[in-house]
Amino acid sequence: MKSLDRIPTSKIERAGKLVQTGVKLGGNYMKFYGKKLLNPDIDRDGLDEDNARDIYDGLKDLKGSALKVAQMLSMEKNLLPRAYVERFSLAQFSVPPLSGPLVRKTFKNYLGCYPEELFDHFEPESVNAASIGQVHRARKADKDLAVKIQYPGVSDSIKSDLALVKPVAMRMFNMKGKDTQKYFQEVEEKLGEETDYLLELRQSQAITEACRSLDGIRFPNYYPDWSCQRILTMDWMEGTHLGEYTKQNFDPQSGHDLGQVLWDFYMYQIHGLRKVHADPHPGNFLVGLDGALIAIDFGCIKEIPDSFYGPYFELASQETFADDSAFTQKLYELEILTVEDSQEEISFFKSLFREMLQLFTQPFNQEDFDFADPAFWARISELSQRYSNDPKIRKMNASRGSRHFLYMNRTFFGLYNLLHDLRARVRVYDFQKYLEPVA
Repeated sequence: MKSLDRIPTSKIERAGKLVQTGVKLGGNYMKFYGKKLLNPDIDRDGLDEDNARDIYDGLKDLKGSALKVAQMLSMEKNLLPRAYVERFSLAQFSVPPLSGPLVRKTFKNYLGCYPEELFDHFEPESVNAASIGQVHRARKADKDLAVKIQYPGVSDSIKSDLALVKPVAMRMFNMKGKDTQKYFQEVEEKLGEETDYLLELRQSQAITEACRSLDGIRFPNYYPDWSCQRILTMDWMEGTHLGEYTKQNFDPQSGHDLGQVLWDFYMYQIHGLRKVHADPHPGNFLVGLDGALIAIDFGCIKEIPDSFYGPYFELASQETFADDSAFTQKLYELEILTVEDSQEEISFFKSLFREMLQLFTQPFNQEDFDFADPAFWARISELSQRYSNDPKIRKMNASRGSRHFLYMNRTFFGLYNLLHDLRARVRVYDFQKYLEPVA
């Protein structure tokens, strides 16, 4: 893959790149409608593939927040056409890397020396490149190291990138009005945190220390002396990316075991720490040579306030579903319903969220759950299709729910998809053995 000698960093350059992408999309639609005149039965698959390719190609050279949004969307397997999911998923660990000279310049700017001066050995070619940074292999004394280097200009372009992406996202998810601002503010804050590698260093050390008692999962050590705001150094961990592992012929029991470890890891964080690794895509996990799960990236950590945690998980209980008054109250507490809603909106969204929540919270109302169950995923797909095509919902404001839903739902969508890929059956409440008894 060709490396990049520079990345567009100014607002004008980045906006111009997206305008070029928009022109290509317009051409794709013209070609599609031209073909449709000749063959009215032609489907949109070809158009989706062309658009997904051109959008991704436009974003991959920009890197940063715009590409990160594509990565986030690739996890929404039941909301986007397959062509978009497959193309955007490349943003997880397969984008053009920085060239060697640009890597050396970044090191000199932030650590005051070149990488070959700091480490005994440093590989100039990156091992993988994602949306915000790329990873190089290095060695210091007897330590094999992974060195993550952030792309130039990423942190400075977050606000302007999101302003460019916002209109597309609002159309895609039927978001309207001023209520959308809280969601984009949440994304902006989280992306800002992800570009602060010193914050990631502290978060990584804190969560890995808190989770070391969990069985079946390992973490790298982190090295503050060889890290800074744009460079992060940790142990090199040998293993296979989880996404690659699930494409192989793996033993079914290994899938169940890894799935259990993954489930316990997330449930322990949520219920024990009230914070969670909110970026559960395959590029952030390895399967070690010993079969253990390895978590390697803690850049995106979501704190869960008590005011959200309580009603969020109370909505998952059968008792709440059975009590209409309690169910309605929780919807208000979580900002799904508002005092400005008409009776029609209250009735519609109560029905919608009751159906959605009863489906998505199924795992929490069973002792064990099979995430490979095709009926479960077929219902999710059917529900997504039905409501995405519902003309009634298009007339209403879909910007609903607390800002905390954004990353919590992302966490559960990502986790469910990883467990599905592992074809895992998990014991839902096994994680409780790791929680300290409540006094």
